[in-house]
Amino acid sequence: MFFGVNERDVSLNEGNGMSSTHHGILLHVVFSTKHRHPHLADSWRDELFAVIGGIAKEQQALLLAAGGVEDHIHLLLKMHPKFAISDTLRTIKANSSGWINKENKIGCRHEWQRGYGAFSVSQSMVETVRSYLARQREHHQRQTFQDEYLEMLRRHQIEFNPQYVFDEEIVS
Repeated sequence: MFFGVNERDVSLNEGNGMSSTHHGILLHVVFSTKHRHPHLADSWRDELFAVIGGIAKEQQALLLAAGGVEDHIHLLLKMHPKFAISDTLRTIKANSSGWINKENKIGCRHEWQRGYGAFSVSQSMVETVRSYLARQREHHQRQTFQDEYLEMLRRHQIEFNPQYVFDEEIVS
C-alpha cells in the first residue's frame, strides 16, 4: 500500500520575504510493530497513513509518502525545525497506535516497537524514496524487514551493534 502527498500543494514555511525561516528537513522514517507482529492489514493500512498524515500536520510536519507491509511502515516526512524529531515521532506513534486500538483494527492491543530509524533525505532523492515506499510489497517478497533495516543503517553509515538493533522476541 502507498500513500502520498505532493509537497508543492502545501507550504510549511513561515511568513514571507527574506525575514522568514526556510527549511527543507526531509526524513525517511521506519518503524515496526512490536516484535514485528504482522498486524497491519492491507485493507486499512492506507487509512492508517491518512491518520498519520493528520497527526504529522499537528506537528507542523507533512507526510509526503508512506508505505509498508504487515509488520512495519516507512514514512517520508517533511519536518518542521521547531519540533524535535523524537517528539514528532513519539506523537505519531502514540496517536496512531491509539487509533488502531480505538478502532479495534486487530482484535488485540497494538503497539509499535520502542525505537525507529530516521534517515535524512536530500530533495534530489525524494522521488527515489517515494518509489521505494510504493514498492514495499514487492520489495519484501525478496528481503526481510530485519535485512532491509540493517542495510539502511549501513547505507547511511550509522554505527550499530547487531546484537542490540532488534528486541529479543523476533517473530518469524
